[in-house]
Amino acid sequence: MSDLLILQNGRILDPVTGVDETGDLWIKDGRIVQGDKQIPETANIIDVQGKWIVPGLIDMHVHLREPGEEYKETVESGTRAAAAGGFTAVACMPNTRPVNDEASVTRFLLSDERNASTRVYPAAAISRGSQGTNLAEYGELKEAGAVAVTDDGLPVLDSQLMRRAMEYAGSHDLLVISHSEEMALSKNGSMNEGVVSTRLGLRGIPAAAEAIMVYREIALAELTGQRTHIAHVSTLAATDLIRQAKARGVQVTAETTPHYFTLTEEAVADYNTNAKMNPPLRTEKDRQAIREGLKDGTYDCIATDHAPHSVLEKECEFDQAAYGIIGLETSLPLSLNLVREGVIEPLRLFELMSSNPAKVLKVTGGTLAVGSNADVTVIDPEKEFIFSRESILSKGKNSPFLDWKLQGKAVLTIMGGRFTYDELT
Repeated sequence: MSDLLILQNGRILDPVTGVDETGDLWIKDGRIVQGDKQIPETANIIDVQGKWIVPGLIDMHVHLREPGEEYKETVESGTRAAAAGGFTAVACMPNTRPVNDEASVTRFLLSDERNASTRVYPAAAISRGSQGTNLAEYGELKEAGAVAVTDDGLPVLDSQLMRRAMEYAGSHDLLVISHSEEMALSKNGSMNEGVVSTRLGLRGIPAAAEAIMVYREIALAELTGQRTHIAHVSTLAATDLIRQAKARGVQVTAETTPHYFTLTEEAVADYNTNAKMNPPLRTEKDRQAIREGLKDGTYDCIATDHAPHSVLEKECEFDQAAYGIIGLETSLPLSLNLVREGVIEPLRLFELMSSNPAKVLKVTGGTLAVGSNADVTVIDPEKEFIFSRESILSKGKNSPFLDWKLQGKAVLTIMGGRFTYDELT
């Protein structure tokens, strides 16, 4: 096979260069190269007419569960699911067993033995064991390959420790990612606090539990001058706080997820544990606020917070079930709904799902510019499919979107010139 690949007649969308045009993309030796009028006879040509050619998607918030909970997910299975969802890179959270608070765990995740189908960017823990008491050794973690620090799954309750974390991380050019939750308000909660939780007799988690911590993180980011990222935002209140902080010039970025702009607390109405997550699904007003934030630039990224669990953790009483849902294989079609519904334009979508995550994490990717790594996703925006349990590549099947008819799918995923998912050839 020729080392020259040409994706022909596709709609090329690159938010970095502003390109939105029909054309050909040339790939050689793992990089995007300048096309030529003369096509070599040995070139491998794939006609992608009617499909979109975009920079490889980057998910900056996934849980790969390895090491320690391989029965839920592994680097191999999780990144295989990611590639099927159109992702060429993922950032994995540190709440594994053991916690990724040491360089040895970071190196383990990056080992070739993990057989990853995407680039893997480990986020290390803010504190030792994510216990919120003593900071981890950021210099060693950065040298081992960590791109960010977070105690995701748990908030850092000690404000002084969080301040020190921001300052320490800043000295090593590491991003601080905040899991914003006031535990005194959210403890033992199962879903959003409101009319639905009252009707179901479930303990609720108020929107204020998120907003209070988001306010603190913004205040500390303003105090320290360090860049801080707010994870999985779910509420109108937090959206407004982030919007105001950005207007003041605070170095804060934020992500939300497809379930927060697609579903509301009503998805829990029949005690569906596949709709249990933290932060929980909120009200329609919150959902609309999230969508507006994606439109006006309040949000920088769409992530998945992919959190696979086995039936052991999900097929039980609602208040005992684990928080979290899978998202790698549904993120793209659900996000494409924003385009179909006129909320955002296609270039803005891939800014949220590719170029901005690369920018926030300071990693490679997010563009189709000549000379860049050939991390490319080819999307059929019209392709319809049923998201069935049998079709899921992740080990986890815990999704509120099971049996939904979805539209828009990655049909070819290329990482560094190598096919990692292929429905075309």
